[in-house]
Amino acid sequence: MWIGWIEFDLLLGDVHSLKEKRAVLRPLLADLRRSTEASVAEVSDQDLHRRSRIGVGVVAAHAERVTDALDRAERLVADRPEFTLLSARRRMRRSDDD
Repeated sequence: MWIGWIEFDLLLGDVHSLKEKRAVLRPLLADLRRSTEASVAEVSDQDLHRRSRIGVGVVAAHAERVTDALDRAERLVADRPEFTLLSARRRMRRSDDD
């Protein structure tokens, strides 16, 4: 079994409240779930208006499936004009890694 994850550090555009932040992030999270069939969540910076960290996690039998899903997630986030992608950190592990 392969486990992979990617964490995006995002700078949001013209957002002035947490309510506006949620409205901007909700479509992104839904698109990530739909296009990658992965678990997706805001994992940090929940109390900041213009910053967000989004995590995407994938479990699959083959490393290629995990890599493909993480690649799709990164392209999707990078192509969104309403966000500035500050960084993307990714990791993969096998279930029997120590």
